[in-house]
Amino acid sequence: MFKIAVLASTNGTDLQAIIDQIEAGNLPGIEITSVISNKENCGALEKARTHHIPDIFLDPSGKSREQFDQELAEILQTQAVDLVVLIGYMRVLTPEFVRQFPKKIINVHPSLIPKYCGKNFYGQSVHQAVLDNNETETGMTIHYVDEGVDTGEVILQKTCPIFPDDTPATLKARVQELEKKHYPQVIFQLSKQ
Repeated sequence: MFKIAVLASTNGTDLQAIIDQIEAGNLPGIEITSVISNKENCGALEKARTHHIPDIFLDPSGKSREQFDQELAEILQTQAVDLVVLIGYMRVLTPEFVRQFPKKIINVHPSLIPKYCGKNFYGQSVHQAVLDNNETETGMTIHYVDEGVDTGEVILQKTCPIFPDDTPATLKARVQELEKKHYPQVIFQLSKQ
């Protein structure tokens, strides 16, 4: 089995797409060992529970980033994961953590990196910036996570058009459709390498 662990802080829309593909038999040989979150009541943990996937709330209170990430690394090592999948994970991983999982951490970002990425670009701020700059297309990027923020090697990019009446919400929905389609496919491709 190719074991993946999901780190999430938000609703887990892309997590649901991965679960659906596994349950439909479209990702043979792939198992989600756990969904881990720094947010106790996030939607991703609820989705994990609904599908009988181990859900772990790792409380960041009173811990340095290094302490938190070391605890996280120990959990992942215990599970012997092959790939760490970030889905709306709202923490920047420490360099020490990243070095323990070289080329084994991937993220999906809701823009065409190198545009609209880095520390200040997440969630709605990405889509608002795209609209503010009158872009004609946007999309999503799946990339390896390195010690920077959204600076890792690009695995896949897919684009979608921007329409004159788009809002951050309509753009987010269109980009998420790309993410839901392609994130499971990338995980499957990586499982075959």
